[in-house]
Amino acid sequence: MLAGLIMCALACFVPTISAPIANMSRQTPLNPAEDRLVEDTIYVTEGIEVSRRLTPTAKGVGFRPGYLAVGVKLDESGRLYGTPKRSGTYVAPVQLCAGQSCQEQEITLVVLRYVAWEPRELTFPGRHGTPLDGEIGINGGPPGVVPTFTVTDHARLPKGVTIGPDGHVGGVPAAPGISEVPVRICVAGNCAGVVVRLIIV
Repeated sequence: MLAGLIMCALACFVPTISAPIANMSRQTPLNPAEDRLVEDTIYVTEGIEVSRRLTPTAKGVGFRPGYLAVGVKLDESGRLYGTPKRSGTYVAPVQLCAGQSCQEQEITLVVLRYVAWEPRELTFPGRHGTPLDGEIGINGGPPGVVPTFTVTDHARLPKGVTIGPDGHVGGVPAAPGISEVPVRICVAGNCAGVVVRLIIV
């Protein structure tokens, strides 16, 4: 008789326990807006005009224009434009649209105070047939922000030599000569053009 009472009690509890579990699984669907941008954190500098673009992970995706921070707007192509007026970290919702369907994703815009910087090394000697191993680098700039380096005229690079986006100068020069390579350095949107001189003997 005692065993029967226990079985009845368990039978009463089983539906009560299992029902919420099923409901919880239905209430937590995957967020379809996740990972819709290649990069969702953007670093810019107060007082310097923004020249960045949000890149969707899928083709055929546009944006709904809007404000991201004080002085910074977003257009339908994903271009960020304007001049940040106030430093700080801003989290803003962005509408990504494909046809009539739009979904929201948050991006983080970090507006840093202006901190001056300068290139650390712009001249690199080397020998043809011998690997180069140098780095442009910078002095100054806001702490914790990684600069980017872009060769703006690849035809000026001597054969066999590369300058990477991290500022590393490498490769094996194929011939002697002096080359002057234009490079654009950007630190949180604070950009400047420099000339890197390669002297190969």
